Amino acid sequence: MSDVCIVGIGIHRFGRTDGLSGIEQGAFAVRRALADAGVAWGDIQFAYGSSDAAGNPDTMVEQLGFTGVQFINVRNGCAAGGSALFSAQMAIKSGEFDLGLAVGFDKHPRGAFNALPAEYNLPEWYGEAGYMITTQFFANKITRYMHLHGISPLSLGRVAEKAYRNAVHAPHAWRRQPVPLADIMAAPLVSDPYTKYMFCSPAEGGVALILASEKKARALGAPLVRLKAATMRTRPPGSFEVFAPSVDSGGGVASATRLAAAAAFAQAGIGPEDIAVAQLQDTEAGAEIMHMAENGFCRDGEQEQWLAEGRTAISGRLPVNTDGGCLACGEPIGASGLRQVYENVVQLRGGGGGRQVPGSPTTAYSHVYGAPGVSAVTILER
Repeated sequence: MSDVCIVGIGIHRFGRTDGLSGIEQGAFAVRRALADAGVAWGDIQFAYGSSDAAGNPDTMVEQLGFTGVQFINVRNGCAAGGSALFSAQMAIKSGEFDLGLAVGFDKHPRGAFNALPAEYNLPEWYGEAGYMITTQFFANKITRYMHLHGISPLSLGRVAEKAYRNAVHAPHAWRRQPVPLADIMAAPLVSDPYTKYMFCSPAEGGVALILASEKKARALGAPLVRLKAATMRTRPPGSFEVFAPSVDSGGGVASATRLAAAAAFAQAGIGPEDIAVAQLQDTEAGAEIMHMAENGFCRDGEQEQWLAEGRTAISGRLPVNTDGGCLACGEPIGASGLRQVYENVVQLRGGGGGRQVPGSPTTAYSHVYGAPGVSAVTILER
């Protein structure tokens, strides 16, 4: 079976864009991706779109054109964008289509996400106890992890410092000013041990990817960025996930991320040691730390040394979140997972400018995670 290729990418900057709806930001990204691929909207045979709070993606045909295109909406927590991409590549792999679109966008109101217990099959007391407030849950989760594996608060700060440093060179990022480590550590606490610089914020933005069969990509003359793996998994028994609060009493470490990562590496026929650049879910600084191990790049507890030695910096052994990740870009839920893949295509094309990973990377990995414990992973090669 031939590979699915990403032949066009487009993005609307993340952050806040007053006067422009989420759907309009999504449509902007689609137009950019179409131009990048050198195709017209009428050439697109199908689309999968993701949004959590900004309307149904299929309605953007009012702005792009009434071509009768098959357009399916995807909603899957913070993993919605990754799930849309997974669905889109399957449509091409099936042989049914040659050219399609994965698009994600969102426009969240200011303030925290307003998740409701009933939406996640949880009792009302779970919300009354404060655990639907994600900052509180994630703070509890990282506190446990730090205790078990010897991770210091300074490592949380180093993750955030790296994010804002990288974002200086990412035009689509929201927060593009470096923040000194001392300021990050001394900032007001949101939920102990996290200071305000260690959390991402609900945001706005849009991302679009044009996917093609290898035959179609060659016909378009596009550089071949191959989607070697795309996997999505839900949580196994006993995993400790946001809005799925259980821990395996036997000490197991199973999680949706570990399952998705293992499946992706098997599908691509490579291992973690073969990855040149990675985008990992970092809704908070501790998430990046935990996901480094869950995705197989290091063992639990090794992150302390990795971060102290700068191994995840742009020039390090494994650059992580080269555009600043969610911490610097913010998180429009429908677009976030696709932003990671957008960034990886930029890196594989060598177009990262000041954030470009040196050495002409040929492999790139992305991981997105969402409530109540779903993960999607992609591996790209050029």
